[in-house]
Amino acid sequence: MKTWKKSAIALAALMSASTVSVAQERDQIRIVGSSTVYPFASYVTEEFGATTEYPTPTIESTGSGGGIRLFCEGVGAGTPDITNASRRMKVSEFERCQENGVEEITEAMIGSDGIVFAQSADNDDLNLSREQILLAVAAEVPQDGELVENPYDNWSEIDSSLPDREIEILGPPTTSGTRDAFEELVMAAVSEEAGYPEEYTDIRSDGAYVDSGENDNLIIKRIQENKAAFGVFGYSFLEENRGSVKAAKVDGVEPTTENISTEDYPVARSLWFYIKKAHEGSVAPGIDGYVSLFMDDLMIGPGGLLVEEGLIPLPDKARQQWQERVADRVNLERSDLK
Repeated sequence: MKTWKKSAIALAALMSASTVSVAQERDQIRIVGSSTVYPFASYVTEEFGATTEYPTPTIESTGSGGGIRLFCEGVGAGTPDITNASRRMKVSEFERCQENGVEEITEAMIGSDGIVFAQSADNDDLNLSREQILLAVAAEVPQDGELVENPYDNWSEIDSSLPDREIEILGPPTTSGTRDAFEELVMAAVSEEAGYPEEYTDIRSDGAYVDSGENDNLIIKRIQENKAAFGVFGYSFLEENRGSVKAAKVDGVEPTTENISTEDYPVARSLWFYIKKAHEGSVAPGIDGYVSLFMDDLMIGPGGLLVEEGLIPLPDKARQQWQERVADRVNLERSDLK
């Protein structure tokens, strides 16, 4: 684990808001949510546990949708304090929170990430268009003005310039924010120009797309073992495994830190976490300190520790605005999510 780069005095100041002794219902902060945000949040939990008087928070990789569902079940020790997400909370999820008494929520954006389409590093470099990826994963494809069941078994059947490789795509499940973002940024974004009558996001279920759960490291292991397969996961996992896997260009653009931060890479998305304000100071100890640590420049700034782990930082102005919103615990409103 990397050590902090701040003095003990600065650390004490950072954590001072969370040192008030109050009765708690639970000994540890409980965090759930996105598998993409999980490595970053895990880093923060370890630093928090190692450098404060509080126990290391528990953290589960449940997927963005699964985490928000647990978060919105209600208030009390049996529900999470924080949920991570690789896409923004949906209006329907916000409304469910409100209905279940989770009325005060603070939203935090921590940075950006790209979704990569990766393969074994032993394969030749590849440039895929979003339309080609759509035709590979869609349940139906347009032919002669109609939608028909996807007939493509090999990439070369979609375009003769592509490899004669069986279509096998290892990707996230329906509970994943990465899946949501993939459907929106790849499939829906180009479906009409690909000949669909409207935005199309139905993924085939004939075995060409393999729901691989929330463990992105397992996807990486499987594409290392199977050179024909592609994996869909966050850029940070690519960074951790360079040398064994590599990403295809998408629409001619390579997924790099710079291309994702400038949004030149077409499959870039924002990363978030959500705080249940009713739990601060009552359900679990140290929530304020954990949140302050996560949002500090030490973690999410341009030279922050999480940037070293693959997080792509927000521009200075945007980052400072989010830091202020979180510090002030600005309530998330339904209108923010439209």
